Amino acid sequence: MEDRAEAWFRRRTSHWRDWPVDQLMRWKRGQGVRISVVIPARDEEATVGSVVAAIREAFMTDEPLVDELVTMDSDSTDRTAEAAAGAGATVYRCRDVGPGLGAYPGKGEALWKSLLVTTGDILLFVDADLIRWGTHFVTGLLGPLLDPAQETLLVKACYDRARDGGAGGGRVTELVARPLLNLWWPELAGVAQPLAGEWAARRSLMETLPIPVGYGVEMAVLIDTAQRHGIGAIAQVDLGERAHRNQPDADLAVMAAELLMVAGRRRAPGAEVHPGADVADGPLAPPELRQFVREDGALRPRSRSVPSAERCPVAALRLDVAG
Repeated sequence: MEDRAEAWFRRRTSHWRDWPVDQLMRWKRGQGVRISVVIPARDEEATVGSVVAAIREAFMTDEPLVDELVTMDSDSTDRTAEAAAGAGATVYRCRDVGPGLGAYPGKGEALWKSLLVTTGDILLFVDADLIRWGTHFVTGLLGPLLDPAQETLLVKACYDRARDGGAGGGRVTELVARPLLNLWWPELAGVAQPLAGEWAARRSLMETLPIPVGYGVEMAVLIDTAQRHGIGAIAQVDLGERAHRNQPDADLAVMAAELLMVAGRRRAPGAEVHPGADVADGPLAPPELRQFVREDGALRPRSRSVPSAERCPVAALRLDVAG
């Protein structure tokens, strides 16, 4: 790591045990802030209920740390919405939020639309497919944002991947995200899990950022925050161990293509995210990734759409409405 990244790693990395809930409650009350936990979900009936129930019991029943617990249902075909609601979450169907704004499939779309229905000053995002985790994920990620001695805008999780037996990232992290950051944004080389699905941010930050509609959202928010506010506005917290449902390589390839587009837009001098493609003109035709499958003994090409649209900042959207 270059000196800046190494210094950031030492100064801005903490452990979840550094942030006890009683201290967080004192800070929260003193600052008068609201906290929203958002769980984006698509076809996660098997796991979303347990994630919701654990957070609700720990931080809405036992301790009033969390004010809102929301599941954003992204075109699920199973009983994800029913499972989340039954466990105590407020559930929104992404396509029904801001219907005049159109709709995209994708994680980033769910997070962007969550800004339209939540009220928290701090938003904490948790994946719905977690199978090995703990409610300390919530307290750990909130710590640097509630600490009045810090001026933190974005907190990323870092952890050991339980199934891989170490602190390294997943396949897309190690083969795409980390090389991109080390080569193009070396000041971010100290971020251990740049694609972690568990992270938290201030609403004041999130509403000023363009949001990719797919899996590029974590990379985009990380890079944009560093470029606009400096790496000192970012912190990371060691959450211990995490496991979730792994995706097949073919699906990960689509994710990798998304990351390359997100990074390319932010790398090109003067490049601007198209702000209007998601409102009046309808979705742009996405690029395609050519993959190959074997059918009846023959090798055949198969094209997969790669989500490329980015939603405009919510603040700009609200400004347009007010105007």
